[in-house]
Formats: sequence, structure tokens, C-alpha cells
Amino acid sequence: MLEKIIIQAINDKHVQTHGISAAILRLDLLHPIISGNKIFKLNHYLAAAKKGAKKGILTFGGPFSNHLVAAAYAAKLNNLESIGYVRGEKPKKLSHSLIDCMSYGMQLEFINRESFDSIDLGQFPIAYPGFAIIPNGGYGRLGMLGAKDIMEIPGVQGFDRIIAACGTGTMAAGLIAGLQSHQQLTLVSVLKNNFSISGEIKRLLFDEEIKNKRFDMRFDFHFGGYAKKNVQLLQSMNDFFNTHQIPTDFVYTGKLVHAFYCMMEAGAFARDSKILLIHSGGLQGNRSLVNNELIF
Repeated sequence: MLEKIIIQAINDKHVQTHGISAAILRLDLLHPIISGNKIFKLNHYLAAAKKGAKKGILTFGGPFSNHLVAAAYAAKLNNLESIGYVRGEKPKKLSHSLIDCMSYGMQLEFINRESFDSIDLGQFPIAYPGFAIIPNGGYGRLGMLGAKDIMEIPGVQGFDRIIAACGTGTMAAGLIAGLQSHQQLTLVSVLKNNFSISGEIKRLLFDEEIKNKRFDMRFDFHFGGYAKKNVQLLQSMNDFFNTHQIPTDFVYTGKLVHAFYCMMEAGAFARDSKILLIHSGGLQGNRSLVNNELIF
């Protein structure tokens, strides 16, 4: 699988002016449903479930969750049952994502936001014996170890700067664990005031996995918070597609690409830098847009 992943050059007037070389790791092309980094974050959880002779998986997410869709389909492929706890009361009309989850056989359970945010994962193995528990977004050591495999994709080690969007911090932790000594990682938080994320990331790593690793976090490209957007972001996504024919989503990768160009214009990258953006998938989230705001 790893050897088939495409690293696509980003070569435009902005990149040329600043004297850098840039590319994007197209994880979005790996699978049409288990999109992008979800394949990596779920791999070890699914392997553990099968090794432990579990009959299914139980996981968590919002009504537009890429993670729930990917988990539902991955469970189906592995002949496992799936249960998804959804944040919020059951709406009168289900999102495209939740409809997909149900079509892949996932049993949905809705829980109000306050209860969802204070969930005790320890209660579920008792309530659902035979089910492997996967935290929201795949957060955990197994998710991190899967994300670490991204850094082993052929060609990735040839870049000195890696830039990726950051939500739960699971992929971020894996990228940090896999960083080489010549590499620096920049994480673009897609949540507003997400200052606790550094601690969430570090909790997934052993000392030797984070020691001497160079990484930083940008908190200024969230566009108002998780899944928030405005005309500027959508125009940036359209411009990027017009130039490179690469689709992005407004929750994660659109903000990542916008951050990259803003940082470049601000002189954040030395000339001759070799920069790799990680396209973490999630394009199905764009289906929630209803006003034809995107051209792709």
C-alpha cells in the first residue's frame, strides 16, 4: 500500500518566487471511503480486534464525522459489527455521513453533547462485551502507531519540513514519533483555542519518541473553529484546485493549504526548503455544503 501513494508536486508562481520546493502527500487517493489518514489510524485497532476475536468495534464521532464513516466501512470489510456513538441528539434529517454509516451496517446511538464530552470509555467494555473500543478520531496509542507509518512512505524522508492539519492530535503524535533528525513538523490546528492539544499529543508518546523532535503548532488558521468556514477559505480552496487540480476539504486540508501559503508569504520558509503537505483526506465532509461554494 505505501509504495502506491502519490507525492504530487506543488509548483506555482508563489512557490517559485520564494525559492522553495513543495509537494503534497495524496493520502486522499488511497481509498474512496476509508479516506486518507483514517486507514492508518484504524489499522492497528482493527488488527487488535481480530486478534482478540472481537465480534465488532464501537467508536465515537460527530454527525459529520469522517472517522465514523471510515470505521463503519472498515468494520464491514473485516466482517466486524460496528456501533457508533454520535455527538448530539438525533436530528430529524440525518447527515450524508450518518446515512453512509448506516448503509455500511453501523448501529448508531445518539447522545447529548454534554454527556458525549464527559464519556467514560471504561464503561463500554462492560456494556458491550465482545466489542473493541476505539476512541473518538482513533485517539490512542494504536491510532498513533498507525499514523507513524505515514512517515515511512517512500519519499517522505526526503523533505525537511512537514506540514499537517491537526484535530485530535492522533496523526500529529504519529508524525512526531516518525520524524527524522533533519525534519521539522508544523501542525495547523483546525480547532479554536485548542491550546491543550500539545498535552494530548504528548500523552500518546513515550519519552524516546518525542525527545529531540522538532515541531511547532499554529493556532491562527482555524477560521472560527472546527468545521467553521468563510468566503476567504472557500476561495482559497477553489484557487488551489484551479491551479493544481487537488481538492481539499473545509474542515482540515483547506485550512492546511491556506496556512501554507500564508506562512510562505510571511517568509516562514528558508529558500531551498523542501516542504511536504500531508493531504489527510476527509473530502466527504464537503457534502454538507449546499450553496455550490466549491468548484470541484
